[in-house]
Amino acid sequence: MSDEEAWDARYREENRIWSGNPNVQLVSEIGDLPPGRALDLGCGEGADAVWLAGNGWRVTAVDISGVALRRAAEHAAAAGVTVDFRRHNLAETFPDGEFDLVSAQFLHFWAEFDREKILRRAAAAVSPGGVLLIEGHMDHGPFRHDGGEGHQEIHFPTPDELITALDLGDGWEVLTAVIHPRQQKGPDGDMIERTDSTVKLRRKAPTTA
Repeated sequence: MSDEEAWDARYREENRIWSGNPNVQLVSEIGDLPPGRALDLGCGEGADAVWLAGNGWRVTAVDISGVALRRAAEHAAAAGVTVDFRRHNLAETFPDGEFDLVSAQFLHFWAEFDREKILRRAAAAVSPGGVLLIEGHMDHGPFRHDGGEGHQEIHFPTPDELITALDLGDGWEVLTAVIHPRQQKGPDGDMIERTDSTVKLRRKAPTTA
């Protein structure tokens, strides 16, 4: 089964996988930025993309799953906003262009993939003065994928580990690098507390003499 087929199968397990609400840290970290062009990586069912578009951003949103993208397009239509949804396996292809915001919210997979390579490509797509926002898990929480072909133990990097691995150089400044708790509804419907990480980086604009 290809990665695309695996994600389509995951989304077909339920009528809705996610809450339909934008990620809390996205709203917190981006809410005061002037809207511009935004790229939402791994957009899932579209809640972040719809929120961004509703707040004036011109949004390109990508996901590996065609099932998720169809749901995302329905969400955008119901909200009365325009989002450019595209299907990409980010390990193989990446959208063209430069963006004032590139958001990667929980870009994880239960099989091996080069997350840092994708995030370096994400950084390359940030325009001068723009922001790269990366939200990640620090553990599996209650949604662990155990066993099965291609499934393996995942290392969840700390913010400092991720910043070191990206190795973006002096052209970037770190705005946020924190580990924090988050409330989430578990698979049994109960609210649980899990630990996530936020990395927010700004690409420095060139200085003028």
